[in-house]
Amino acid sequence: MTGDVAVRGSLWLFLVNVVSKGSQVAVTLVLAAFLTPGALGLVALAVALVNIGQVVQSMGVYDVISRTSGDPRRVAGTLLVLSAGAGAVLALVLVLAADEVAGVLDAPGAAPLVRLAAVSLPFSAVAGVQLGLVHRDLDFRRRLLPDAGGAVLGAVVAVALAVAGAGPHAPVLGLLCTAVSAPLLAVLAGVRVRPCWDAAAAGESLRWIAVVGPGALVAVLLVNVDYLAVARVLGAEAVGAYSLAYRIAWVPYIVVAVVLGGVVLPLCAELAREGRELSGVVGRFTLAVLALTGGLYAVVAASADRVVVLGERWAAAALPLALLCLYGLGISLLHVWYQVLKATGHARRYLALEVTHLVVLVSGLFAFTARGVVAVSLVHAVAAWSLVPVTWRALARRGLTPPAGSLARGAVGVVAAAGCAALVVRLAGDEFGPPGSVAGAVTQGVVLVAVCGAVVVVLNRDVLREVRR
Repeated sequence: MTGDVAVRGSLWLFLVNVVSKGSQVAVTLVLAAFLTPGALGLVALAVALVNIGQVVQSMGVYDVISRTSGDPRRVAGTLLVLSAGAGAVLALVLVLAADEVAGVLDAPGAAPLVRLAAVSLPFSAVAGVQLGLVHRDLDFRRRLLPDAGGAVLGAVVAVALAVAGAGPHAPVLGLLCTAVSAPLLAVLAGVRVRPCWDAAAAGESLRWIAVVGPGALVAVLLVNVDYLAVARVLGAEAVGAYSLAYRIAWVPYIVVAVVLGGVVLPLCAELAREGRELSGVVGRFTLAVLALTGGLYAVVAASADRVVVLGERWAAAALPLALLCLYGLGISLLHVWYQVLKATGHARRYLALEVTHLVVLVSGLFAFTARGVVAVSLVHAVAAWSLVPVTWRALARRGLTPPAGSLARGAVGVVAAAGCAALVVRLAGDEFGPPGSVAGAVTQGVVLVAVCGAVVVVLNRDVLREVRR
C-alpha cells in the first residue's frame, strides 16, 4: 500500500514540478529576450537573497511535519507561528538594509528589487507549512493548485509586465504574486492550518531544526553563493549570463530529482518507523535518478550552443551551461541520498556532508571566480562530484546502498546517452540549421530526446521495469 501511495505521489509531484518549474523556465526565456544580461543579473541577485531568506524562515519545516509522531496539525500550527514570524522579521531587515546589501555586492541597482522581493517572505512561510502537511501524507495532488497554480499566475504577471516594458521589476512582481497567492490557493485546495502554540511541539520542532535547519541553510547557500561571488568579482552582466545557464541546467534536477526526493523522505521515514529494510527502495530511486536525469542532461549539454536562439548576447552562457549539466547530475544523486539520511535519523551526517560541500565550493569560488563564469561552472561540477563517493560511503556504512554493479550499469547508461547525443550533433553538422535558428533548435532537441531516450530504455530496462513495478 505504501508503494502505491508513493507511485501516485511521484506522478502528482512530477506534474506539479513540470507546471511550476516549466512556467519559471518560460519566464526565464521571455526575460532573456527582453532584458539585457545586466538587468537579468540584478534580478538573479534579488531572487538569490530572498531564496536564502525563505530557507532561514522555514528551516526543517517539511522534515519536522513528516517525521513527528505527535499530532501533525498542532505541530504545523506551531510551526506556522514560528516560520511566519521569522519571515516577517527577515522581510523587515531586508527592506531596511537593501541599500547596504546591494552595496556589498557592488550592485546598487538591485536594492529596489530586493525590497520588493522581500515582501514575499511571510507569505511563502505560510505556504511552506501548508505544503509540509501535504508532503507528510504523500498527497501531492493537493499541491497542484497552490504550487503550480501560484507559479503559473506569477509567470503570467511577469511575462505581461516584461512585454509591457517593466524591465527587471517584472519578474520580481511575478515572484511576489506567486508568494501571495500560494497560501490562498492552498486553502481553496483544502489545506488549512490554524496557528496555535504547543510547547511540546515547539520543543520537538526546535530540536530538529537545530540539526536540520543549518543543513537547509547550507543547502540554499550552495545554490546561491555563486551568484553573490560572481556579482562581487565579475559584475551584474556576468551574473546575467551565468544565471541563464544555471536556470536551464536546473530544470532536470527539479523535474526529476526533486520529485523523487520529495517522495523518498516521507516514504523512507514511514518504512524506518515500521522497521523495514530500505536498501532496495534507495537502490531503485538512485538508478531512476541516473537514468532519467542522465538522459535529460545529455540532451541539454549537447544543445548548449543553441542558447543563442535567445539572442547573440547570450553566447557566453553556452559553455557554462554544458558544465552545469555535469553539476546537475551530481547534485541530483546527492539530493536523493540526503533525503534518505534525514529520513533514517542521520541528520547530523547530512549536515556534515552539506557543510563539507559548501567549504569545497566556497574555496573553489574564492580561488577561481576571477577567471570567469566558465571557471565558476567547473568549480560547481567538481565540488558536487567530490561529495558523491563520500555520501555513497556514508550510506553504505548504514546498509542503505544498492549493489555497486547495478549502480555501475546506471552510470554506463548516462555515459552512453551523452556519447550518442554528442555523436548525433557532430555527424549532423549544419543539418539542423545555424545555432540561432529556432526551428533548428526544436528539431535538434526532438532528435536528441528520441536518441537518448532509446539509449536509456535499452540500457536500463531492468531498472525501469523494477521502478514501474
